[in-house]
Amino acid sequence: MASFGHYSDLFSDDPSDKPPCRGCSSNLVEPYIKCAECGPSPFLLCLQCFTRGFEFKKHESDHKYEIMTSDFPVLEPGWTAQEEMAVLEAVMDCGFGNWQDVAYQMRTKSKEECEAHYMKNFINNPLFSSTLLNLRQIEEARTADTAIPFKPTDDPPRPTFDSLLSRDMAGYMPARADFMEEFDNYAEWDLKDIDFVDDDSDLLHALKIAVVDIYHSRLRERGRRKKIIRDHGLINLRKFQILEHRYPKEVQDLYDAMRRFARVVGPIEHDKFIESHALEFELRREIGRLQEYRRAGIQSFCSAKVYERVKHVREDERRKRTMLVDVLQYIQDGRACQQWLSKQADISVKQCYCSTATGRRSAPPLNLTGLPGTEKLNDREKELCQVVRLVPGAYLEYKQALLNECRRQGGLRLAQARALIKIDVNKTRKIYDFLIKEGYINKT
Repeated sequence: MASFGHYSDLFSDDPSDKPPCRGCSSNLVEPYIKCAECGPSPFLLCLQCFTRGFEFKKHESDHKYEIMTSDFPVLEPGWTAQEEMAVLEAVMDCGFGNWQDVAYQMRTKSKEECEAHYMKNFINNPLFSSTLLNLRQIEEARTADTAIPFKPTDDPPRPTFDSLLSRDMAGYMPARADFMEEFDNYAEWDLKDIDFVDDDSDLLHALKIAVVDIYHSRLRERGRRKKIIRDHGLINLRKFQILEHRYPKEVQDLYDAMRRFARVVGPIEHDKFIESHALEFELRREIGRLQEYRRAGIQSFCSAKVYERVKHVREDERRKRTMLVDVLQYIQDGRACQQWLSKQADISVKQCYCSTATGRRSAPPLNLTGLPGTEKLNDREKELCQVVRLVPGAYLEYKQALLNECRRQGGLRLAQARALIKIDVNKTRKIYDFLIKEGYINKT
């Protein structure tokens, strides 16, 4: 008695994923025969062995059987079950929205047909809407408390292989939300030749089970590392380093020492720990400054400003005097010493003249025509980029970094902005004042 196999019973299109024929050990090609009485492992035969009445151990030629094939429609006419599986695997491999590569991998459907069929049956299908909504709510609840949650974009970046951006992101591919090379990348090699058959001995069966358990433990370790990277926002290494360098040198040393414990605590707890120590360092430094004022007999902040200015002048003079003594110590010739002093005096006069000159010609405004990112700027931002001679792409990156830091701290000071973006201090001041004036950020 024959019956046709269901769609859920099918193997993938890859012949290596199907068990070989039990009669001739050849790779199975659809349609093929599955015994309905032998089990639990499937007893599969090619059509040639089935027509010869092949029998093996408990299997007999008069057993009931199923004809395994995927050449039938499932969701709509014109799309077989095999093509349904192929389009799902192609979208998983190439990424959602990359319909040109999906069609190239399928080879039987065009780009427009793949997109229309996938959107109709797997995205806009009302039968799947409630399930997709529940999965989306579960994912949002899972990432609600993470340090840097993932947010889907219309066009995620696709860095080319071995490019600078790809190396900075450790081979992460945003379009697929996965890495080009996994941790323990060849873990699956130990399973490629394992096949569970009925005539295995107990020792061999236990050995195969142990190998599978080891593989599962390696998968758990791979998932654990991915979770740490995702929760702590470690994919964009350059952005992570910029956020790290906003701390003083002493706090950065603590940050380096405590990085190894970040995997133990969550991202929120780790950030709170580092921020609390940064605040403690700032408070201790401010207390030390106030104690210095008290020892100097200063009783008002106005006097403190005068004291700081005079202190800096005194330290500069001491540094220059120390340098001069060191130079004169190694110069024995009086004439050479006098020449060196005259040269230094000339340099000082030229620097003073340049700093006080009023007729210096300023640089012309930057021409933004054709520069990437210009279309994302409004008129006032374009004027700012022209005046400070800053390309739009760099301005957008600095703006986003300042907005994130302001949102994180609840406000932003000019000193914090200068520590966050390492460019000319005058340009930083103009960008900071512009963002304050436009209402993008606020002072603490």
